Amino acid sequence: QLQLVESGGGLVQPGGSLRLSCAASGFSFSSYAIGWFRQAPGKEREGVSYISASGGSTNYAESVKGRFTISRDNTKNMVYLQMNSLKPEDTAVYYCAGTLSSSGGLIRGRYGLWGQGTQVTVSS
Repeated sequence: QLQLVESGGGLVQPGGSLRLSCAASGFSFSSYAIGWFRQAPGKEREGVSYISASGGSTNYAESVKGRFTISRDNTKNMVYLQMNSLKPEDTAVYYCAGTLSSSGGLIRGRYGLWGQGTQVTVSS
């Protein structure tokens, strides 16, 4: 079945780094744009980063620009989110999501395929 599975979350100190991975299966991965979203306790789920189906276009929320980098490997059906200079406010459950829309961007409602999420906690 269509599936996205996130991994790589954990506990990290402020200023540290993590790399999240999103593994896709059961669908034509190279046709889907992928977004990373996050949801902190008591807050709305928000878009973090986006990468187009080909990988040629990326987009980032202002809060993570310059610190996070999204990439994908269509030969391995994988998307990655490299997170550097992490801050306590980055603490959230991180989700990857897929869309066939070429204009999905960071708009949650345009994504129909979601993973189960991975917890990222930034704390000393």
